[in-house]
Amino acid sequence: MLKRRDVLQLAGGAAVSLLGAVRASAQTSAQDQNNAIQPFSSALVIEAARTLAAKPFAAVDADLPGPLSNLSYDAYVAIRAKPEGMIWAKDPGGFVLEPLHRGFVFTTPMQINLVEDGLSRRLTYDAGNFIFGGVNMSAPPTNLDFSGFRALHRGDDGTLSEIAIFQGASFFRSLAPGQNFGVTARGLSVRTGDPGGEEFPFFRAVWIEKPTRAGNVLVVHALLDSESLTGAYRFTLHPGDATIIDTECALFPRVDIENVGLATMSATNLFAPLDRRGVDDIRGAATEVSGLQMLTGAGEWVWRPVANRSKLQISEFVDQNPRGFGFLQRTRAFNAFNDDVQHWERRPSLWIEPIGDWGPGSIELLEIPSDAEPAQNMIAFWRLKKGLAKGQSAEFAYRQFWCWSPPTSPPLAVAIGARGGRGGAAKQRRFQVDFEADFLGDPVKANDIKANLTTNPGRIASVRLFPAPEQKRLRVLFDLDPNGETACELRLALDSQGAPASETWLYRWTS
Repeated sequence: MLKRRDVLQLAGGAAVSLLGAVRASAQTSAQDQNNAIQPFSSALVIEAARTLAAKPFAAVDADLPGPLSNLSYDAYVAIRAKPEGMIWAKDPGGFVLEPLHRGFVFTTPMQINLVEDGLSRRLTYDAGNFIFGGVNMSAPPTNLDFSGFRALHRGDDGTLSEIAIFQGASFFRSLAPGQNFGVTARGLSVRTGDPGGEEFPFFRAVWIEKPTRAGNVLVVHALLDSESLTGAYRFTLHPGDATIIDTECALFPRVDIENVGLATMSATNLFAPLDRRGVDDIRGAATEVSGLQMLTGAGEWVWRPVANRSKLQISEFVDQNPRGFGFLQRTRAFNAFNDDVQHWERRPSLWIEPIGDWGPGSIELLEIPSDAEPAQNMIAFWRLKKGLAKGQSAEFAYRQFWCWSPPTSPPLAVAIGARGGRGGAAKQRRFQVDFEADFLGDPVKANDIKANLTTNPGRIASVRLFPAPEQKRLRVLFDLDPNGETACELRLALDSQGAPASETWLYRWTS
């Protein structure tokens, strides 16, 4: 076996060697894989991405052998790694990896490499490390690579709990202790929402650094590829009351790309009290997130509830150097949902804080019609105003908080809930928005509040305020007359003696 000093002598061509190892056939023999020890650093992944971008895109072979093709979901989830197939299970480093098998919709191979002392070693696929459930594997494949991996964290009591899953294109998920998986993040989105369809970059390979107990972080490097660009990523996972993932990326476009999305996230929203059109369901709501929170570059807090629409809706919130945004689940009471299976109240919020200036652009929100619970029909991301130009690299960094509530919140009244229904007159719609803040517990201050409410187009037919000091809440009840329009943009903010008293509540009503 090569010694570290021997490998370092080869570092001059290390980036090319690293890329060559990634692009090798998935049918590489196990012996060759075991011998494929490479020097490793973040810089090598960046150079590999740069080198790859200068070459034509080459698709990966996603075919699977007969028993694994066309698997049902139930058959696929029955395939799990055996204890001996788990990585670092007996190591004191605090994290354990479970390689995930290919199958179902997860057919694209991901090469997994393990890094220790500056050297990387490709993880060898071995069918003997998996339990296949009811799938007949009388002739197991010799090598398939993997569809991704699951990361588990070992607590002080020795208990293992899931902390993240990287699987499928550039998708990944995380959560806080006590939560169920919900919101899904992406490494990057390309042409999302465009009429011609979107492009899905994928992680060709990952390099996972062996963690230490003292460091208590898991570092994952990834090489992203697609027809339009390549990218080098570094994810640093910090477990805690919230799981924090620091994300750094360097992007290398092969072509000019107008629509590029950073910090993309998606979530399910089927129905909620604000919009239950066509719903015949015993549950109070079925949604992973309540809405999109934004903290603009100018310091304005904005709350935009999301809804399952009858037609695709795309909203654009123009900004410069945003301070934060994310999908939040603000409803944490089981009785709001009454779903003993899904437990929507346990889904994570995902809050993004950009590191450095992102310049001009917009937060894009897509609300896609859906009646399927597995479909994540809400999508949000930061869209670069100028996109990316061929041959010009770009670097970005941001911090993700997978949490019960974000680390920062508006120092104002927040909209904790909203309902919608038939108005007081024909073709009118009635809305009820509830705000909450400590200062609303003071009857004098609560009675001093005014509601600044506008609509475009349409008109506001009536507005009434109902203070509830004992609950530290205030309700705004109003009727909207669309005047025959099919969509109206509503804007509501509380005011106290000429100063903002709440975040800005935005909503698009559609017929």
